[in-house]
Amino acid sequence: MKQQTLAVNGFEAFGKTTRKAEFLGRMDKLVPWSEFCAVIDPFYPKAGNGHPPVGLERMLRMYFIANWFNLSDVACEDALYDVPAFRDFCQFDLGCERISDATTLMNFRHLLEQYNLGAAMFSKVGELLLANGMKLSGDTIVDATIIAAPSSTKNADNARDPEMHQTKKNNQWHFGMKVRIGVDSKSGLAHSVTVTPANIRGSQELPNLLHGNETRLYGDSAYIGQKEVLNQVAPKAKDFTNKRASRSTLLTDADKETNRRKSQVRAKVEHPFRPLKNIYGFAKARYRGLMKNANRAFALLALINLDKWGSPLTGQECPA
Repeated sequence: MKQQTLAVNGFEAFGKTTRKAEFLGRMDKLVPWSEFCAVIDPFYPKAGNGHPPVGLERMLRMYFIANWFNLSDVACEDALYDVPAFRDFCQFDLGCERISDATTLMNFRHLLEQYNLGAAMFSKVGELLLANGMKLSGDTIVDATIIAAPSSTKNADNARDPEMHQTKKNNQWHFGMKVRIGVDSKSGLAHSVTVTPANIRGSQELPNLLHGNETRLYGDSAYIGQKEVLNQVAPKAKDFTNKRASRSTLLTDADKETNRRKSQVRAKVEHPFRPLKNIYGFAKARYRGLMKNANRAFALLALINLDKWGSPLTGQECPA
């Protein structure tokens, strides 16, 4: 029999603040809970004759835990029982209440997806940051990343997800969707997002990635030749997209050097993609269909903007 100690009853003599707890403590201060709740509240169930709904902010905290740590609804419920830092963040006390179950979290997630509230939270973050001193430089970088979806047909429908499509990149075929963002070249703030099947060209989505006050547009060679779009959406913008070689016209050494300088600026567009895919695990589509995955992309990018640039919302200076 394993020896019992006082530690099992809460009398631990040693401990440390884990990285999970540090992260959650920081985000607890950065997330504008009242503003997010105000966005969701018109669509959230109200108390009536049936079972009273779980508090809106608590459900939002559970939803963020699931997204930050790449958890399914069931895994999130289990993790809240297992990890004290998660329970503290979601304000659950097992001494007097149960954790909200996976079905409740699933219904909340479906509510956000149905009314496109992930995009609404992304827009709200942008409004708050701009109202608290964030300024856009006028130069926008646009780029896309592929989010892979299961290509197997071993399912009940014997078919792949009809809302996802395949595209070719670097002589390899990829099946899934694309998340495109417009990023401010000075700060790295993602100010616009679109989610499409992977076969949609970047030039088709360019108007949705510009805020209209650009003076320069940076992008890879997929966005060249968009003068008409720029004249309509951002008439002051100059085209700084990378030049592309063709069979009949090779790039000169001067063109290559110019592309390198442009790429040094374009590198900032990758900064939001790294946490989105590598830290928060959104390199693969978790759900079937575009709507559910798009809602997750918008919500995560809103939280990424807060993590990097949300300090002014708490009265602190924004990091350089």
